[in-house]
Amino acid sequence: MVVINSFSKHIALFAALLLVSFGIQATETNAEEYIKTWEVEAVRQMELYAIPASITLAQGMLESGNGVSELAKKSNNHFGIKCHADWKGGRTYHDDDEKGECFRVYDNPKDSYEDHSKFLLRSRYAELFDLDIYDYKGWAKGLKKCGYATNPKYADLLITLIERHGLDKIDRKGSDAIADLDSDKVEKDVSGSKHSIRTTENGIQYVLALEGDNIKSLAEELEMMEWQFRRYNEVGKNFQFSKGDEIYLQPKRKNASVVWHTVSKGETLWSISQHYGVKMKSLAKKNNIKVGANLRTAMKLSMRYKLTKDGKLPWHAKFVN
Repeated sequence: MVVINSFSKHIALFAALLLVSFGIQATETNAEEYIKTWEVEAVRQMELYAIPASITLAQGMLESGNGVSELAKKSNNHFGIKCHADWKGGRTYHDDDEKGECFRVYDNPKDSYEDHSKFLLRSRYAELFDLDIYDYKGWAKGLKKCGYATNPKYADLLITLIERHGLDKIDRKGSDAIADLDSDKVEKDVSGSKHSIRTTENGIQYVLALEGDNIKSLAEELEMMEWQFRRYNEVGKNFQFSKGDEIYLQPKRKNASVVWHTVSKGETLWSISQHYGVKMKSLAKKNNIKVGANLRTAMKLSMRYKLTKDGKLPWHAKFVN
């Protein structure tokens, strides 16, 4: 009798281990399938809204249980976005932080991805768009800091998913694809808009200013928030654009697609940063100058690398033309 009980316990333990192992394998399989299914859409969202694809994918994986949660399967809601007062679409109710909370229902999971990107364009998350698009750790911690989720481990969970599945490589692949586009030659019409959206060589969407354009009129026409134009273009509230100015619809980058720029008469750090889609603070830091510094005609500015104290490129860039 003792032998039988011991044997039974061993069988039960073995079965339990098999179930645990199967569960882990199933979870990993679901994760791989989820990434394969939604990688392209995450990159598309990165191109449109400058949100790292790795962050979008990790949030989708975490919030939807790799696409198998009840909310994801029945409501196509992959990000657990709640209704809020401005939501006009379908609704469903689940217990979350409180009982019977209202969640958004989408016709298609892609709508969930699009809504997630637009949700992050709220002023509450504005500081995230000052981060480098490759800084997934900063984005993960920033989401938690801005109150996206109540779980104190939310940032760590996102970072773990990104590093476990190499999602940061998708950011690089997606950004390279954007940079490879000869998109200054490619324009697309915006429905009901006087402007055409273009894309710079380093992958930022912009429009060219028309006579009389100001932040308020552009925000209404392009269905964006006024703070986005101020932050993305590094200008004040009452700034008046001149005809032909580049007006960015996404955050500028830290680096340009060229190595050097030779200053022409009348150019400022702002006008150069607008021309190349590079943040003024980043340009100033690279060239060991202040943001408000006066530029000398014919001086050379480094657009990709931080110069040494004696004004030269770092050793690892010395062979770059």
